Amino acid sequence: MLSGPVRYRSDDEDSARWHGFPYRTGDIVISTRSKSGTTWMQMICALLVFRRPELPAPLAELSPWLDWLIVPREEVLARLAAQSHRRFIKTHTPLDGLPLDPAATYIVVARDPLDMAVSLYHQGGNLDRERIRQLTGQPAPTAPPAPRPPLREWLLRWIDREVEPADALDSLPGVFWHLSDAWARRDQPNILLVHYADLTADLGGEMRRIAGRLGVEVPESQWPRLVEAATFDRMRARADRLAPDPSGILKDRAAFFRRGGSGSGRELLSADELAHYRARAARLGPPGLIAWLHREWEPVTTR
Repeated sequence: MLSGPVRYRSDDEDSARWHGFPYRTGDIVISTRSKSGTTWMQMICALLVFRRPELPAPLAELSPWLDWLIVPREEVLARLAAQSHRRFIKTHTPLDGLPLDPAATYIVVARDPLDMAVSLYHQGGNLDRERIRQLTGQPAPTAPPAPRPPLREWLLRWIDREVEPADALDSLPGVFWHLSDAWARRDQPNILLVHYADLTADLGGEMRRIAGRLGVEVPESQWPRLVEAATFDRMRARADRLAPDPSGILKDRAAFFRRGGSGSGRELLSADELAHYRARAARLGPPGLIAWLHREWEPVTTR
């Protein structure tokens, strides 16, 4: 007997909200880890779907996050049902937790895990935890939260944290769980892997590649404006409409778009610490994925 999708749950997410989801032919599902290019890929898909730089509504409305417990499932499904354009839906659930449909395309964005972790650390300081607690119905804490350690110390702990991937998908084991599953499916015609570093190095080229895989035709004269609209600086300037904050959980929407580059994690660590990270990564993911994920490492100077 075939088992169904894996169920992933956290304080503010539940992948079971995908069960029974009524797909349409052409649906696009963007499956990423936190701080790995989710909003960037949502924007790219929005630009390709609407073929103009100005969007008809805030990005979070056009591309809702189905798993997120902040917004009632019925409200998200109603919004998606009312959309007449090609739909593109956000999730942080790995592909093995989704009901996969051959008529949909699944885009998985991968980012250097160290860079993702640094962004995750900064994002943690930009979240209104009390607002999240209220919206999800979590009980009030019985004690004040422990102060976070400095970034470098936190990152070293993050690298060494031992945890079941499904229990902490934003841990290093969770990152490799998500990406390893996608890597194993990469030859399937409706699965597309995108590297964050490729978006940084050649945004226009990657947008054209994504458009080709989605079967989207864009007039040549429109490409410069679409690519410019997807640049990090332009997105940060439009944070009020592009940041994923429909319920007001961010303290500063512009701060969501903090840096956008690569190498910030490596810059914090010594050569020995980087070697330790590489050894741990090699135990968590297949060699091909490891080589693809870390192929931009050489130019960065370490401590």
